[in-house]
Amino acid sequence: MAPTYNSRFPGSHSDGLRGSALILMSDVTKPDQTKAALRATAMARRDALPAAERAAAAAAIAERAFPVPVAAGTIVSGFMPMKAKSEINPIPLLRKLADAGASLALPAIAGRGYPLIMRAWRFGAPLASGQWGIREPMPDAPEVAPDIVIVPLAAFDRHGHRIGYGAGYYDLTINALRAQKKVIAIGIAFAAQEIPKVPATERDARLDLVLTEREIIDFRGT
Repeated sequence: MAPTYNSRFPGSHSDGLRGSALILMSDVTKPDQTKAALRATAMARRDALPAAERAAAAAAIAERAFPVPVAAGTIVSGFMPMKAKSEINPIPLLRKLADAGASLALPAIAGRGYPLIMRAWRFGAPLASGQWGIREPMPDAPEVAPDIVIVPLAAFDRHGHRIGYGAGYYDLTINALRAQKKVIAIGIAFAAQEIPKVPATERDARLDLVLTEREIIDFRGT
């Protein structure tokens, strides 16, 4: 059964299923306020990493054996790093997976409150400038349903929960994909982005693994 999404995003209306609008706003605001503070702290640690250390971390993740089998044609969605956010660079890992036979995809933003559109992409193919200047496939690139989703994040914990950048795009996307097929969601991050506990809510999509330069953290058996 496909998941049901209540109206829980900023600017949305109560659906009448969760009691008063005051209770609904309280449900959303308190975890989001806590996440905002945790996000800021984790990103400050990430921003403080020297450029050489960030590059070495991305290379270390790519050089390590990938924890999920990738057969020819397996669809793996990645993302283009936002330099302004000092994100770890997934390109070395995506290149390795492509060399192993994976079919790559990149996300395109469809609008707030909607899942990302995953479009087929290969190295050398042109990219458009999307929202916030994020590079994404051209609008005519085929839409695909990934088997593996490489997920950016601001912070993560040891329970498979992540903090993103606040719009909820990846939570919507992973939940929608999981309603269609088996999908493995893999966060990629610097070890410095780990926090003790993410204040997760029912709308947050849990990760299956997190890859850092130090280790592979597997949540599938927990």
